[in-house]
Amino acid sequence: MLSRVAESVYWMSRYVERAENVARFVDVNYNLTLGNTSPLREQWSPLVYTTGDHQDFEERYSQATRENVLQFLLFDSENPNSILSCISNAREAARTVREVLPSGIWEQLNRFYLLVRDASKTDAPIHQPYDFCDSVRMASNLLIGIQDSSMLHDEAWSFVRAGRFIERADKTSRIVDVQYFLLLPKVRDVGSTIDVIRWSSLLKSADALNMYRRSHGRLAPEKVAQFLILDPIFPRSIRFCVAQVEDCMKRVKHGDGAGEDLPSEKLTAQLLNRLEEITIEEIIDQGMHAFIDHVQGALNLLGSAIHNDYFNAQAERLQAFGQSQSQTQTTETETRTTETVSQS
Repeated sequence: MLSRVAESVYWMSRYVERAENVARFVDVNYNLTLGNTSPLREQWSPLVYTTGDHQDFEERYSQATRENVLQFLLFDSENPNSILSCISNAREAARTVREVLPSGIWEQLNRFYLLVRDASKTDAPIHQPYDFCDSVRMASNLLIGIQDSSMLHDEAWSFVRAGRFIERADKTSRIVDVQYFLLLPKVRDVGSTIDVIRWSSLLKSADALNMYRRSHGRLAPEKVAQFLILDPIFPRSIRFCVAQVEDCMKRVKHGDGAGEDLPSEKLTAQLLNRLEEITIEEIIDQGMHAFIDHVQGALNLLGSAIHNDYFNAQAERLQAFGQSQSQTQTTETETRTTETVSQS
């Protein structure tokens, strides 16, 4: 499989997942802050921190108002993580490898792009983002369904899934990190209506509220964190996502016929082992922020390792081949020179 194809489908998948997560965060926060009398009406700045773009936002926007945050996250072309930028980049990545993708994927991604582009030309999503965010989530889920049902389940499909789950793990870690401390209640708020609403919003951000209630019942901060970080079967928990990435890397290795484990495989196994062995009590004791920092650092290293192991591999092989050819030619020249001198 060409490294160009692997890299393109990997980033196509990551960008689509990123856009879906931003839409989910915006939708939940909008409903949480609805109404001028809501005690949470000013809580828009955490969304920018969740995406990790707060420095860029602060440089270009004066205040974290609802309108500014929505424009920045939905349609700001200078923000590389806005929904418009993500879907534009995903479409461009898919365009470069259209010959290896089922036509349904390109058609759906193109419809997705047109949906977002057309919405960016109106003011409606800024004032009433619910319908737009719902359309983004549905378009993303439809694309995932087309990928799983129409692609050959080969190396390209494995890289699509790897990109999706790395991005999903990263976004889950970010929202837990930011929201966990923002939502920790004051003593007087414990068990109150606002306390329940806050923790419900955190779970809704990961589309996890119903499944959490099925597994744990009553809302509790440590159980919410455990569910989103360590649950082995919830598809948006960090542990589940990393396990899926490990499976993808094993599939790619099996198809490639490689023997020794590559750095990306070792890093995935190390992170998964850590998530399988640690308890939520240990995470809280060492500090939630410190643990999430470790996870995000590990995910960044894993992304870099995948790039070096697979996307740069072809270029390195060509470079090595060129050096080998150059050395061969040099040796042949030296041999001919020696023979000529000897004959003389």
